[in-house]
Amino acid sequence: MTGTGRISATVPFPTAARRQLADPQLRANLRRATRTIRNRRSQVVDEVTDWEALRAAGAAIKDDVLSRLPELLEEFETRATAAGARVHWARDAAEACAVVTGLVRETGTDEVVKVKSMATQEIGLNEALAEAGITAVETDLAELIVQLAGDTPSHILVPAIHYNRRQIRDILTAGMPEIDASQLTDEPAALAEAARRHLRERFLSAKVAISGANFAVADTGSLVVVESEGNGRMCLTLPDTLISVVGVEKIVPTFADLEVFLQLLPRSATGERMNPYTSIWTGVHPGDGPRDVHIVLLDNGRSDTLADEVGRQALRCIRCSACLNVCPVYEQVGGHAYGSTYPGPIGAILSPQMTGPDNAANRTLPYASTLCGACYDVCPVQIDIPQVLVHLRQVGVDARRDRPSLERVALRAASGLMRDRRRYAMALRAARRGAAPLRLLAGSRGTARRLPWPLSAWTASRDAPLPARQTFREWWAVRASDESAQAAGDPVAGDATHEPGEPR
Repeated sequence: MTGTGRISATVPFPTAARRQLADPQLRANLRRATRTIRNRRSQVVDEVTDWEALRAAGAAIKDDVLSRLPELLEEFETRATAAGARVHWARDAAEACAVVTGLVRETGTDEVVKVKSMATQEIGLNEALAEAGITAVETDLAELIVQLAGDTPSHILVPAIHYNRRQIRDILTAGMPEIDASQLTDEPAALAEAARRHLRERFLSAKVAISGANFAVADTGSLVVVESEGNGRMCLTLPDTLISVVGVEKIVPTFADLEVFLQLLPRSATGERMNPYTSIWTGVHPGDGPRDVHIVLLDNGRSDTLADEVGRQALRCIRCSACLNVCPVYEQVGGHAYGSTYPGPIGAILSPQMTGPDNAANRTLPYASTLCGACYDVCPVQIDIPQVLVHLRQVGVDARRDRPSLERVALRAASGLMRDRRRYAMALRAARRGAAPLRLLAGSRGTARRLPWPLSAWTASRDAPLPARQTFREWWAVRASDESAQAAGDPVAGDATHEPGEPR
């Protein structure tokens, strides 16, 4: 794990995607799940007559936050501290993991329960706790499935989206020895009940819980978690100590701003009009909830992202995952191909910015898109993901402009040919002669599926059109010749067996 945690891909996207494409069951699972979620979202969004106004309001609030982030963070720290919470600051994943591990050790426990949290996944907290001899138990059903499978999440909202019900049943029976495998069916209610029984004792005995936060309210020092299962509410209220890891961009200025986001988030995320559980807490209250509340404010590349005037809009993200559910690329390859905690279109712009230009694998993520624009259409805070993708591609090209490049050499050679009409004509004739054997293999398609190196880099993922049998200049010369002959009364010009424009 690097200093930025689990947002640094180790394998370039094209290589990782090719592996995932070889799994037809994965694609079937993804297609079924994403279509179900996006259809549900579409229905509940259509009910809201001012949806576009809500999107614009959400974007405006987030842009206001980004324009004065230091000021709002300081206000949040002051309010939260006054309410009895302890606020910690972490520059990167390593610092955040060290802070949380130290806080857990102070309690003397060796097991913690966790609320689903992208921030803790981002920093690799579970692995850091395990190295310190502390077991982290995921209590969200999908996160628990992934944890028992020894896997990593592949979706922001539905971490186990790449599994079907039969696979989930097998995972639960293998990971929960107390379950009678012969009695457990693959019905969702039965699977949920099995997980509930497995977790109940851990909820009641846990001394420490760890969460993230969907929002942090600056003017009250409050944190907000929305969820659908109730496991979050158990973790946030029963243990003595609560530790929340919160990205600095999760700030909203006022409590009233939640009105906008608590309409946008559930509809965009799960296709619900409101979340079944919305938990809001502020500091410590004697006799009610945790006695020790800690908040770890996490940067981990967010300041670098904020510095980019085009790319900073990625920090508006409220982690709804609507962009994943409409993305044609994600639907085919799933989240693991992105190699980061943040998959899909938002991950393709967020991860490269957070890890910086030196991460070679993350540099390929801005190309993991067709630029169809569906992600922008559904984003509840109007992040123009296609614009940022193109911007990051340009940034990547500019960063490597002075380095040797086969592509640059090829383009300079092409430029030299095209500057001279005779050289260009000779090159076209040579290409046509060289393509003759390939034309026989291509048949009626007129395209080559495999070319020798270095052109194989193109045909590895797409067909290459073969040179035309006749250039425009040649066609024009024959046409002019035919017209001259016809004007002179040459009978050959009117030969019915001769196709117009075809060289004799």
